[in-house]
Amino acid sequence: MTGVARIQALRVPLASNALLVGLKLVVWLFTGSVSVLSEALHSGVDLVVTSLQLVSVRLAARPADADHAYGHGKFENIGAAFEALLILATAGVVVAEAIQRIRSTTPIAHLDLGVGVMMLSAIVNVFVSRRLAHTATIEQSPSLQAEAAQLRADVWTAAAVAVALIAIRFTNVWLIDPIISLMIAGLIVKSAYDVSVRALIDLTDGRLPPKDEVQIRTIIDRHHDLYAGYHKLRTRRSGGGEFIDFHLQMKGEMPLQQAHDLSDLIVVAIKDAFPRAHVLIHLEPDT
Repeated sequence: MTGVARIQALRVPLASNALLVGLKLVVWLFTGSVSVLSEALHSGVDLVVTSLQLVSVRLAARPADADHAYGHGKFENIGAAFEALLILATAGVVVAEAIQRIRSTTPIAHLDLGVGVMMLSAIVNVFVSRRLAHTATIEQSPSLQAEAAQLRADVWTAAAVAVALIAIRFTNVWLIDPIISLMIAGLIVKSAYDVSVRALIDLTDGRLPPKDEVQIRTIIDRHHDLYAGYHKLRTRRSGGGEFIDFHLQMKGEMPLQQAHDLSDLIVVAIKDAFPRAHVLIHLEPDT
């Protein structure tokens, strides 16, 4: 798959979020529920963020050029970092609205309508997030992973609002509404934290996860009969691809062409496990 697959994958949540934002805003106008408004704002930010991700994915998919010799993958990480900021801004709006509702106990109308739309939102996002998470794993895309994580959070928040509205109907305790809204804000902040951590690690050239480095070393060790030793393994991620380089020691009397051909066998094996990896091996004689 290529950047085209990522763009196609993002079109699905773009359409679903547009539909859900409209439905939730209509329900908020009918019910006056601040938790429903929180969900509408949450989905609204998702809609804006998905649109921005389409731009960042298009930029990241561009091949390397004279100005970006290592490719444009970090545009996708920048997009994910910006998404985290927007998510945090949404949490701030939700908290402000919840506090305002606590101060003024306004009754909520048309509770059945609110419950129905919230359950519909949860069901839609279950299917969309699963599809997106599958594509994100295949593509190793931080943007798609961030979007899938956000949609999973939407499932729980929508379900929580539905439960809150049901509880209000049976207890007539209106304070449940802003309390649930504040809980949604907490989940939104957690989502922003998860997205920003991944984006910052990649933007600052943090090494790959330990399990990935163990797998790389295992592949190199499996070809131990081809070389005398190796060291200085370095790894990082940019966009959806890994950058892997290390020094490979070959027997001093080995012709350069033979050493190059043998090292290529290791490169192929690594790329079999990490299809998007850029692997660079520095050959040096065994001393």
